[in-house]
Amino acid sequence: MHQDTTLISTIVVGLVLAFALGALAHRFRISPIVGYLLAGVAVGPFTPGYVADQRLANQLAEIGVILLMFGVGLHFSLKDLLSVRAIAIPGAVAQIALATMLGLGLALWLGWSVGGGLVFGLALSVASTVVLLRALQERRLVETERGRIAVGWLIVEDLAMVLTLVMLPALAPLLRGEAAGTASLAGLALPVAATLGKVAAFVASMLIIGRRVIPWVLHYIAHTGSRELFRLAVLAIALGVAFGAAKLFDVSFALGAFFAGMILSESELSQRAAQETLPLRDAFAVLFFVSVGMLFDPAILVNDPGPVLATVLIIILGKSLAAFAIVRLFGHPTDTALTISASLAQIGEFSFILAGLGVALALMPDQGNDLILVGALLSIVVNPFLFTLVDRFTARREAPAGAEPAPVEAEAPQTTDLVPTALSGHAVLVGHGRVGGLIAAALREAGIPFLVVEFDGAKAAKLREQGVEVITGNAAEEAVAKAANVAGAKWLLVAIPDAFEAGQIVEQARAIDPGLAIIARAHTDADVEHLRKHGATAVILDASEMARAMTAHVAASPAGEAGGRAAPQ
Repeated sequence: MHQDTTLISTIVVGLVLAFALGALAHRFRISPIVGYLLAGVAVGPFTPGYVADQRLANQLAEIGVILLMFGVGLHFSLKDLLSVRAIAIPGAVAQIALATMLGLGLALWLGWSVGGGLVFGLALSVASTVVLLRALQERRLVETERGRIAVGWLIVEDLAMVLTLVMLPALAPLLRGEAAGTASLAGLALPVAATLGKVAAFVASMLIIGRRVIPWVLHYIAHTGSRELFRLAVLAIALGVAFGAAKLFDVSFALGAFFAGMILSESELSQRAAQETLPLRDAFAVLFFVSVGMLFDPAILVNDPGPVLATVLIIILGKSLAAFAIVRLFGHPTDTALTISASLAQIGEFSFILAGLGVALALMPDQGNDLILVGALLSIVVNPFLFTLVDRFTARREAPAGAEPAPVEAEAPQTTDLVPTALSGHAVLVGHGRVGGLIAAALREAGIPFLVVEFDGAKAAKLREQGVEVITGNAAEEAVAKAANVAGAKWLLVAIPDAFEAGQIVEQARAIDPGLAIIARAHTDADVEHLRKHGATAVILDASEMARAMTAHVAASPAGEAGGRAAPQ
């Protein structure tokens, strides 16, 4: 019996090709994102062979954007958002205006109308949510000042694009040069007022109702003890709020998911919620890049090389220079300005939506849509290299005069609060979750000097308030290991549950000190083998320890008095 497997084939072929080409890109020290984009080109309509369903791919990619923004919201409080409003709002508005003018100039040079040029320029002015957040997360910058400014800037851009998408149909007759009477001031004011009202209503509903309902639902499900229901609740909240925001308030999926995560961040279960959505976030983010690659027609590189080059230069140089100048004018340091510049030197989701609407309204020619697609693809490919240049430049500025910074030291700006410890002969505890907290209490009781390496900035702040020495960052980074003085430590206790990340930490520590006592935790026999292979001195298997503890209690109880009850006959 014939079955329609379009959805299955789109997901399977997209992920398999993305994995193969992403791994190949990583092998040649190129960002895996390049591999994901090439996978999209391979299954797109402009290359021979299998052609995936573009409509389905775009919808799957939208789910990735929702989950990604929900995850960012979990780590980005309303207080953080308001703390950067002084630069994010005027900075984003000024950068959008400058980029739009550059796009308009290129459009007029190509012979387009002013209306088409404005749509083209606006499409070039807004950065990709997925690309920006992926770059910040890879560098552990989301919770830093630079990261908060970049994300706040992005939120302002998204709000501006939502307003643009609502206003554009009403403005289309005027932009096409038709009779001005068809676009009266009243006709323009109503859509703007309606949009602002809907956004305000959504925000109010989230702050008044969502702040009470969402945490309550998650806490109720957590008390059921079902991990499956908890994971389902997190996904239902993220996707449900995003969908409801789009349908009821005409707010973008991304903004709806962001506010849902931000409301949930006030709950004690926010970290667990972030962990539960992480695998799906990664998978659907990959599908986003595949969907972008599918839109790329390689023939445009040959047919329109001049316009393509000009478009890419506007995105990478024009927007970057504008953002750099704006951030510096607001008195922020060069490092922050460079990070914001690199973050915004690409375009993505809203660009595609705006370009499609511009073509549908007969404002912009098809050539404009093609240029936006090729500009998005090339800028996304180049963006990781821009971040690498920023990292190296920052590392050189921070290196002592005459010293050549080590290659890995270029990653130092990825971590905050790297104050080197004065401890020696101490224990380095990686992770302060449920298990790490018990270990820390035992070390404190035994009088053993120790410090904690914790990735979660909120947890690190609480530990400092309790008088615990903390290094904030990823223990797999060399800069963090140096700050924790792993070379001078007596023990390394890896208490995080992720065996893959733990293996990286163990391997690096073993390279630093071949004689260091490294003790890690594991959930399965495979995890034990993996950690021992990377150099762990001892690996504690959770199941074995629980079985041993239970057996010890049984052995210590008098015969026939198990738990105060007579043993069954």
